[in-house]
Order: sequence, then C-alpha cells, then structure tokens
Amino acid sequence: MRIATWNVNSARARVDRLVAWIERSNVDVVALQETKCKDEQFPTDRVRALGYEVAHHGHSQWNGVAILSRVGMADVETQFPGQPHWGDPPAAEARAIGATCGGVRVWSLYVPNGRQLGDPHLAYKLEWLARLRDAGASWLAQDPTSEVALVGDWNIAPRDEDVWDMAVFANSTHVSAPERAAFEAIVDAGYADVVRPHTAGQFTYWDYTQLRFPRKEGMRIDFVLGSTALADRVTGASIDRQERKGKGASDHAPVIVDLA
Repeated sequence: MRIATWNVNSARARVDRLVAWIERSNVDVVALQETKCKDEQFPTDRVRALGYEVAHHGHSQWNGVAILSRVGMADVETQFPGQPHWGDPPAAEARAIGATCGGVRVWSLYVPNGRQLGDPHLAYKLEWLARLRDAGASWLAQDPTSEVALVGDWNIAPRDEDVWDMAVFANSTHVSAPERAAFEAIVDAGYADVVRPHTAGQFTYWDYTQLRFPRKEGMRIDFVLGSTALADRVTGASIDRQERKGKGASDHAPVIVDLA
C-alpha cells in the first residue's frame, strides 16, 4: 500500500499536474492540503475517472483538505475532536479531514501557519496542535494496535537541519521552541516520523521567491507521522522533488510512504 501527502496549492489551478502525478506515482491513498476551493469546485470527476473515491472539505479559496483513495473509504470526518476555531465569528476552518482507507485511519492536516511570533494566529496554531495531540493520544489509548497516519503540511521545521539556514529564521515562526515542542508532543504521544529515516537531508518546500528551489534553499515541513502499528509496516519513503520542477508547480513536493 502506498500513501502520499501533498500540499497542492490549489487543486483547480493544478488539476492537470495532479492527475498526471497520480497516474504515474501508483499511489493508493493521497492526502491533499491547500486545495483552495469549495466542495463543489473540487475536480472530483477527474479524480474519480482514475478509480479513486474522493472526500473533500473546503469552504472558500483558503485552506481546504482532501483524501483520495482507491482502496476504499469509510467513516469520513471533517474535524478532529476538540479542533479549535478561528475567525469572526469563530468557526472550524477546513484544515482536517479523516477517513479509513484500506484499514489505515488517514488524517489530512493543514496546520495553521502562525504568521509571526507574537501574532494571535501563532497562539491558535499552538492550541490547534495541542488539541490534535490530545485527539491522537486518545485514539491510541482506545486501541494501541490501530494504524493511524497523521499526514500533511505541518508548517513546522522540527530540527535545525530542516531549513537551509537557521540564521534566516532566527526570529520567525516554524522553528520557534513552542512550535517544535508542540510537534514533539505529538511524536511523544505515539506517532513516529516515518519519512525522515529514508530521506536524510531532503526538503519538502521551497518558496517561489528569490530562486529558492534552484538554489536548494528549502524547508522540511511536510510529514507523515504514524502510529507504532503503522510505522512497523513502513518499507520505504521518498520525497518527489521532481514534481516541484517546471511551470505551474506547487511550492511543496509530494511525500510518499510505502507499507508492507
């Protein structure tokens, strides 16, 4: 079984690239983030034509998450328990969707950005991660043998090696101690980074500005965190850097995990 996660940065703008990538990558389950569309605007027919079921959660041109599966899909949820709200009036953003696919509980997650140190959005991000940690811990407490994959764009670089130059990020979000601690708390709750052991030194994101991609100035902010039962099945993982190349590419690369 092959699971992938990809911040596609607009499903409508990149539908041709998305379809072509799915066709050649032989993935069974794809978690998407930043689809940037309402449910009725998602290119469902194009994806279904490839043999995938589709679950999408989107309200507007912001955020948006989806799960595509050719190994079945059940028990779709569009919020995890306790998911914090944002906005005026406060509401749950389209940042999480979960479904059981081929026996694996997959959560496609688009973690809030945080914006700047001291910004209220950073407090929202930390609360969002804390509640995700609580939900993740409760799932494993109910069934320690369950196969759970928390995947997506985490907007956190948990180690210094996950950015091209820590000096550039000295006073920025994504690398702050509270954000890294929030990420580590989810790892400590029973979810291992199953991609890093197979992709040492690689990034998953390169900003569009200042020739970041050709200059290899990237970040590792997209992750697959797996429960122990899932991690035990991992036979390999990769980051499809080639998909970041060319006209109309997303600023993120797909991350792929293979399970026995």
